Amino acid sequence: MDKSVIIDAFLSSRMVKKGDYDYFVNPMSDGNPPITKGLLEQIADCIIEQCEMDCDVILAPEAMAIHYGAALTMETGKPFQIIRKRGTGLPDEITFTTKTGYGTSQMYVSCLLPGTKVMIVDDVISTGGTLRSMISTLREHDIVVTEVAVVLNRSKDVSAIAKELEVPIRTVLDVSVADGKPVVL
Repeated sequence: MDKSVIIDAFLSSRMVKKGDYDYFVNPMSDGNPPITKGLLEQIADCIIEQCEMDCDVILAPEAMAIHYGAALTMETGKPFQIIRKRGTGLPDEITFTTKTGYGTSQMYVSCLLPGTKVMIVDDVISTGGTLRSMISTLREHDIVVTEVAVVLNRSKDVSAIAKELEVPIRTVLDVSVADGKPVVL
């Protein structure tokens, strides 16, 4: 599978320090500079090629996974739903706290019935903190997480996270930061 557009977009990342965390800024993780049609198509193609897509709904955490969920819906016909950063107040709303390498936030999702099979798509995985809290909370509500697709894998051991969470995690591009610069592994 051709990943040239994805690789070029990542290698052009601008870097920002958030405490001790090297934060990369690029179209895939921040929408800056803008995401192109070609980049979005190549990401969707890579995800579709790797994933089983055995789900009723694709879940996309706000904000940077929304366009991946939309692209996958356009290509596969599977509906997608947003995990929001602001609650709606619906009676069936599920709330959880996520922790990343640079912050903590609340997330919300509604309208998922017990037994619903979901696939999660996200922009970046580092420590797996966001996925841990999402998957744990969804399972507490009898939501079945079939697989996870992540565009940029920054984790040192994504297979260990997948094993711990007992869910396949498929990644499009393995990346790192060395000497303050983006690196494709």
